[in-house]
Amino acid sequence: MRIARFAHAKGMSFGVVEGEPEAGPQGLTIAEVEGHPFGKLSFSGARWALSDVRLLSPILPSKVVCVGRNYADHAAEHGSEVPKEPLLFLKPSTSVIGPRDAIRLPIFSKQVEHEAELAVVIGAPGARRADRAAAERAIFGYTCANDVTARDLQRSDGQWARAKGFDSFCPIGPWITTGLDVSDLEIRCEVGRNPEEMEVRQLGRTKDMVFDVPGLVSYISHVMTLLPGDVVLTGTPAGVSPLVEGDTVTVRIEGIGELTNPVVPVA
Repeated sequence: MRIARFAHAKGMSFGVVEGEPEAGPQGLTIAEVEGHPFGKLSFSGARWALSDVRLLSPILPSKVVCVGRNYADHAAEHGSEVPKEPLLFLKPSTSVIGPRDAIRLPIFSKQVEHEAELAVVIGAPGARRADRAAAERAIFGYTCANDVTARDLQRSDGQWARAKGFDSFCPIGPWITTGLDVSDLEIRCEVGRNPEEMEVRQLGRTKDMVFDVPGLVSYISHVMTLLPGDVVLTGTPAGVSPLVEGDTVTVRIEGIGELTNPVVPVA
């Protein structure tokens, strides 16, 4: 099932995306869900063509918990060792944007980079001190994410709050896919100036994670309580590179879909 959050003429709603994404957006519809999608779904009866609504970030988390250096090839490209335990950091909720929203380049940085990642969305009742089995039960679904990073500030600051935390530095979407086996999915990031000239910058598979998804959720839950709607970013494969004004960046994850964002300067 694919759960989206979307804006329409009468406001904002959650809904279930119907149809096959491979057929293109023109063949998809979205059926409105009453209230929040955690728990038993109740449909309002309203339905739109996906092309007639605007997709928003599929969830508004209280926090985004990220995992650094969770792919050995990414750690190596920065001259770093693979950590013995998951390396955690946070992105603020204010960094979250949705599909087609603009990544805004801050004036403080000269080197902003993309990081394509599998994102985990926590469901009800959350996770606190969960073992692996409980961690798996706590997962509502998965979406695409881009852990946008001001690399020069990450190096100069010594800690990552500023480099990772600018407004618009956490695109997620296009929807939450439930019931998906994420043990071996392709992750791809493409960057270009137009759809005909997109260059593959990152290409990896989730099987190459150092720490797998249930292990990460369990580990994090022993550090901090994960609330329903919280998001966990699971790390990025090698190939991160700079974004510049005028770029478009697309994160594609097998079985989920694609997340596309333009890159613009801060107004």
